[in-house]
Amino acid sequence: MHFKKTILKNGLRVVTAPMKDTNTVAVIVAAAAGSKYETKSVNGISHFLEHMFFKGTKKRPKTKDISGELDAVGGEYNAFTGKEQTAYFAKVDARHFDLALDVISDIYLNSKIEEKEIEKERGVILQEINMYEDTPMIQAGDIFEELLYGDQPAGWEIIGTKENIKNLKRPDFLKYLRENYTAPNTVVCVAGNIEEQKAIRKIGKIFAGMPKKANGKKPKVIEKQNAPRVKIKKKKTDQCHLVLGARAFDMFHPDRFALSVLANILGGTMSSRLFLSVRERLGLAYYINASYESYTDSGYLAVRAGVDTDRKKIEKTVKTIIGEIKKIRDKKVSPKELQKAKDNFRGKMALSLESSDDIAGYLAGQELAKKKIEIPDKILARVDKVSPDDIMRVAKEIFVNDKLNLAIIGPVEDKRYLEKILYI
Repeated sequence: MHFKKTILKNGLRVVTAPMKDTNTVAVIVAAAAGSKYETKSVNGISHFLEHMFFKGTKKRPKTKDISGELDAVGGEYNAFTGKEQTAYFAKVDARHFDLALDVISDIYLNSKIEEKEIEKERGVILQEINMYEDTPMIQAGDIFEELLYGDQPAGWEIIGTKENIKNLKRPDFLKYLRENYTAPNTVVCVAGNIEEQKAIRKIGKIFAGMPKKANGKKPKVIEKQNAPRVKIKKKKTDQCHLVLGARAFDMFHPDRFALSVLANILGGTMSSRLFLSVRERLGLAYYINASYESYTDSGYLAVRAGVDTDRKKIEKTVKTIIGEIKKIRDKKVSPKELQKAKDNFRGKMALSLESSDDIAGYLAGQELAKKKIEIPDKILARVDKVSPDDIMRVAKEIFVNDKLNLAIIGPVEDKRYLEKILYI
């Protein structure tokens, strides 16, 4: 993977990745500003602001002026907000690179954030909240993070609360922009069929006016737990959705590679331990998987599953998951199973970095979070060094009772029976 990092005088970082064998180009502009950067009274503002960036600029006064230009050339474009970043992107035919850069930079630098548009967008976001309320499979993850982190930014939902969405005012948005959308807090990445030096000069000219200011501050995550914990959100559903997991490592921890491989063995594929035991042998769930989620200052391993609402089947599913956790903690994985997981990791990484937008997203995400870019070959080299002893050592470190958590959403009346079986 070839790329170049350029730092402008104002501290803004530019990452360019020429790809001569593609006919496309992707532009992404990202800010290290997500829900972890919010205070409680404005929780949800990062995501709300993302919406507002598509409501008009001086050059493109209306939403249709922004979308229309990219639609006219068959472009793909969107934005997303996370716990630690917000990003805006477009992918177009390489002949339309200038247009994509102009549109994305325009909304990032020149959005009007008009009061009348804020009022209209409130209704949109309130309906988005309702949509998530009706999507328990997704909501289970938010409940799990709330259980882990409680009443601090890491435990709040990215979309915010209905009360906040109803009360946010234009000065709140402008203050948040000043504090977080700064040059040192911004990464611009372009990947695809580009002339690299020309692209860097264009980006430098467009973003040179951004002031060099101190970055917004993100409070450090506080981790507190001394026993297994269960959190239930009672809701009338046809299926219970659960997340069972353990506190683990942040994205800088040296054992993150071993934990990634462990998660793959446990539930990363349709031939993984959990898939075979919970779904294929016992028929308890349609979906079940395990993944390692990491942030700059926190992380966890989570097993997700959708199961029957019958109490006995929920109990059996939880016991089976715990049983598989105990096995991988107490007995070394075989060299054959370990190699299979490594090969799967390698293959998935290759597939995830095929296109210009894949490359742009990867590079921007790495640079934004870590202020450096770990190239895939080095990551794969670290994964290749993971041993059976490493897997067992990491499993013994994270799979302990005072790191174990279970979140469930569904028509569950009583959590006491779950508390009795949630131990390892």
